[in-house]
Amino acid sequence: MTLKLCSIVAALALAFATGAQAQTQTTPRDTTKADRPSADRKVKNAEEDRIEAEYKSAKAKCDAMKGAEKEVCEADAKGKQKVAKAELDAQKNPSARNQQKVEEAKAEHKYEVAKEKCDAQKGKEERACEKEAKAEYDKAKADIKKQFAARKDDKSNRSASSGTSK
Repeated sequence: MTLKLCSIVAALALAFATGAQAQTQTTPRDTTKADRPSADRKVKNAEEDRIEAEYKSAKAKCDAMKGAEKEVCEADAKGKQKVAKAELDAQKNPSARNQQKVEEAKAEHKYEVAKEKCDAQKGKEERACEKEAKAEYDKAKADIKKQFAARKDDKSNRSASSGTSK
């Protein structure tokens, strides 16, 4: 009787162990999606690489120049790179904030190039040029803030007015 009881207990233990092991086994993962970045990510990486290549190309053209002309060229190349990156972000994640960043990058690019052009001048002309460039930059920033603040206000007014209407 003891032998029968031990056999039955062993059989039950084996049956439960097999069931428990079957539950813990994992199926092979689908490696087609999980291990590779998405197509969108690949496109974004390609665009980032293109932007970087354009920047390096523009910077290489600047190497042949000298003095203030070279500095203007480098500021222009760097500004175009920042604008292109901001535009890419805005394209991938469209939002008012990202569009504002694009406009700010454009204004900053224009200002940096203008500052470098001013450095080529001397004395009073240089200071006057820098003041004018700074004034234009400040005005552009204020306009951008105003423009996007108005959009934000319009959005909040629309959501407030679309509330409960009885």
